[in-house]
Amino acid sequence: MLPTPLPPLRVLVVDDQRSTRQLLAAQLRAAGHTVLESDSGPDGLLQFGRHKPDLVLLDVEMPGEDGYWAARQMRAAEAGDWTPIIFLSSRDQDQDLWQGIESGGDDYLVRPVSTTVLHAKLRAMQRLRRMQSRLLELSDELRASNEQLSRLSQEDALTGLMNRRAFDARLQHEIASARRDLQPLTLVLCDVDHFKGYNDSLGHVEGDSCLQHVAQLLRQTCRRPRDCAARYGGEEFALILPGTPRSGAMTFARAVLRTFALSARPHPNSAAAAHVTLSGGITTCVPDAGTTVEGLLQRADDALYNAKSRGRNRFFSFEMQMDTLEQRHSSWGGLDKI
Repeated sequence: MLPTPLPPLRVLVVDDQRSTRQLLAAQLRAAGHTVLESDSGPDGLLQFGRHKPDLVLLDVEMPGEDGYWAARQMRAAEAGDWTPIIFLSSRDQDQDLWQGIESGGDDYLVRPVSTTVLHAKLRAMQRLRRMQSRLLELSDELRASNEQLSRLSQEDALTGLMNRRAFDARLQHEIASARRDLQPLTLVLCDVDHFKGYNDSLGHVEGDSCLQHVAQLLRQTCRRPRDCAARYGGEEFALILPGTPRSGAMTFARAVLRTFALSARPHPNSAAAAHVTLSGGITTCVPDAGTTVEGLLQRADDALYNAKSRGRNRFFSFEMQMDTLEQRHSSWGGLDKI
């Protein structure tokens, strides 16, 4: 198997001697690399920030700001990246090498540099560049995998809705937000009426399809950005409606019932209706210091039980002492404020 070709580099050459710079640039271009040229430390720094080279070949001795200064500035300008810097100099003392490395250089070549040595260094830089690119790819793949795992850990596998774990965290967040802003918060618990009879008549595969259908309809009713639906467990679902007062919650519940009636998915074994229906419990409050996730869930669950005891295919609210099949009286207008 042939080795994978090494990617060409974009090389920034910084040298105040034009002839030296051009000779080096010609060697690099002949090897297939792209070359950027600069004749001073400040200009080299400008091109470094503008063009983001893969490698910098940097002369040490230049008038004004020298190569050590330029290397330090380049390192300071990088935000988490690392571009290899190789110093080229006629100075050959140990202190010169030490100063080059300390200022941010990765290698230090003493002039005159043979073509063989230069190309060997470039091949090493190419390998590092390929390795860096692969590490970035792996990092992106790992990040995408982690995001997918995070999403899956919060998503119900069957319906695609928020799962119980994510729901609990979201409800806790919305309680804190509503308490801070003194805004009403509505929680709705609902389940599919006579779902066991549906499964017994049509089988569990069709039962799963029914739950997916219910989830889709509930997702459609959550039209505001912060409204959310979750699968609470089995055939039970939960809805969080921030900023929704009591009357608004009942209006929302009626809309849900209309949506299911219009969908009219047949239910062959239901005493509530000929189609798939929901029963739901509603609780609404402006949370205070004593409001808890457990308390809201218990109150909504009690309201759900009340809705079932009244005949199913309806939503009941303890705060309004009514269900969605009862007529609203004008004397209840004051309740619309909460």
